[in-house]
Amino acid sequence: MDRRNFFSLLIAAPRARQQVRQQRSAAVAATTTLTPYTGPWTIREAGHLLRRTTFGPTAAQLSQAVSDGVSATVGALFAAVPAPALPVYYNYNNDPAAANGQTWVGVPVPVPAPAGLLGARRRSLTAWQIGQMMNGGVSVREKLVLFWHNHFALANVNNALFGYQYLDILHRHALGNFRTMVEEITIAPAMLIYLNGNQNTRQAPNENYARELLELFTIGRGDAAGPGDYTHYTEDDVVAMAKALTGWVARANPDGTVNGQYVNNRHDLGSKQLSHRFDNAVIDNAGDQEYKIVIDHILRQAEVARFLCRQLHVWFVGANIDPVVEANIIEPMAQILLDNDYDLQPALEALLGSEYFFLAEHQGCMISHPLDFLFRIVNTFQMTSPANLLNQYRFWDAIYQRAGELEMLIMDLPSVAGWNAFYQSPQYYEFWINAVTLVKRQEVAAELLEGVVLGGARWQADLLALVAQLPDNTDPNALIQGIAALLVPAPLSTEQVDFLKEILIPGLPDYEWGIEYGDYLLTPNDVALRNGILNKLQALFGTIAKMPEFHLI
Repeated sequence: MDRRNFFSLLIAAPRARQQVRQQRSAAVAATTTLTPYTGPWTIREAGHLLRRTTFGPTAAQLSQAVSDGVSATVGALFAAVPAPALPVYYNYNNDPAAANGQTWVGVPVPVPAPAGLLGARRRSLTAWQIGQMMNGGVSVREKLVLFWHNHFALANVNNALFGYQYLDILHRHALGNFRTMVEEITIAPAMLIYLNGNQNTRQAPNENYARELLELFTIGRGDAAGPGDYTHYTEDDVVAMAKALTGWVARANPDGTVNGQYVNNRHDLGSKQLSHRFDNAVIDNAGDQEYKIVIDHILRQAEVARFLCRQLHVWFVGANIDPVVEANIIEPMAQILLDNDYDLQPALEALLGSEYFFLAEHQGCMISHPLDFLFRIVNTFQMTSPANLLNQYRFWDAIYQRAGELEMLIMDLPSVAGWNAFYQSPQYYEFWINAVTLVKRQEVAAELLEGVVLGGARWQADLLALVAQLPDNTDPNALIQGIAALLVPAPLSTEQVDFLKEILIPGLPDYEWGIEYGDYLLTPNDVALRNGILNKLQALFGTIAKMPEFHLI
């Protein structure tokens, strides 16, 4: 298949689903509700749910989900999970207070900092976060951590102590209360630095954070309603709120803790007048509590809940939000969010357990982002290694680097608005694929399938173990469809199965696979038989990874 045809097929599938939505009948429109899903529950539906909510579900996890049913699986996604272990150094020995293999969290940066220390901590932090995604299991937490990382976008954090504190906020509140999360983010040292809160003083108010708090983090700008009026707030509100947020600076303390510190003589002590968009409220001086008053005035507006629910829809369901979806999905979700005082879980549970979420047009309507693409190989292909913790960090860093090559670096987002694919219409998810990243995706997939050696440990896809978990694995047709059910959002056509059989057993009748695989099962220690089967499976999986469908989620 040439590159032009590949791109045409890749882009056609999501657009076709959008056209289906636009042309749907009244009967189909009636399914656009948050009514709990009661339809078929097979590996297809379970795969759709787990691929959207976790990173690279395994065959065992999908089988368990099918056995448990939709309600129990949604419940498992929202079950409480332990706080992650602290990140550690994995390739650095020059910190006088923390050795290689020990955590640097809570350890102050020496002055002057030894050469390479700041970089080693940053590498440890990003690798650690990749490790949380890889080992997240059947929990929606890590997908939500990435969602909030995109929502409260961040870059250029030099001190990893600030970066860890920011990620800790996201982990603790990913499924918790939005009000609490935005309050903590507002005075988080990393955000104070990134959006100039450090420079926001009574003598020289800086409007950067106040503007993004309104436009990107909470309520959205809305359509222009007049000079300096954006439907949901005005330019005067930006100015007033910037003054109310003055006085905060990022601090790295001698004991290794970090925090946003309030400095009273940097704070505007006057009253701040809000516009008619906020009922002409006046914010009087409240010192170090004034930022919470700002947030409270914003969150009193019902549009905040709608704005957040649209963002969740784009992330978990799709980018097409038409008037039917706005009325029947966004509004009810927003009301659930408001009824629960911005606790996030009830609204998200309603969405992910709804018949709307499982509509066929939502399955495979997105081009997968690079981390989803990578973890479909790493986790679903069951890449394993006996590596110790430090070598695991090396592997996590390797995945981080490859995600960067595919244009998705965590902790270094391209703009305060996040990654283009989640907000720039009409392309949205199509931003993830271009002539450069497509080739790189294919190269990375081939590299990971072949195996990666890091620190003397080999990370290798365990395809034999994966195939052993599939039913009817001695029938090549059933085997190929079983593999496809793990990896792609829709069943393969007869023509696609026939093409893939030619990769698996070129020129041979179907029964030959059953004989070869059966011989291997009888004598699994026979190296020649094992390698022969493994080579065939590597060719099969490698070909599937090059198909347009493999890039859809």
